[in-house]
Amino acid sequence: MTEPAKSSASALRIMLVEDSAVLASHVTELIDKLPDMQLTGIADNQKDAIQMLAYTLPQVLILDLQLREGNGFGVLRGMARVDPPPKVVVLTTFGLPEYRRQAEKLGVFAFLDKSSDYHLLPGLLAAMAKSLATPAPQ
Repeated sequence: MTEPAKSSASALRIMLVEDSAVLASHVTELIDKLPDMQLTGIADNQKDAIQMLAYTLPQVLILDLQLREGNGFGVLRGMARVDPPPKVVVLTTFGLPEYRRQAEKLGVFAFLDKSSDYHLLPGLLAAMAKSLATPAPQ
């Protein structure tokens, strides 16, 4: 479990759950390069992810499905106690249709395949930051 230090009051708070140290490093570098983004923490297993969610309260969760211990679906189910819940972006090597359907049933915002959709992540995060920064109409 890692807790990066970069902080800004207006930054989009992002948490990463990824068991590959190489990919976690790539995603961390990506987030560091994007304006107004803050990585609140990195977990590589289900238990640490659920615990970290409760105290870092990210606005966005980037979630792998296959973890060192447990899995992303367990994290999604364990998020029930997090209020407000983050928007979830699944980033997985296992882009199987049945995994996509199950993730959608559990309310994920986006489902990305690491091998074919990784390039979409920066634009998706930027759009999420913009939408969360825009006040809701009254």
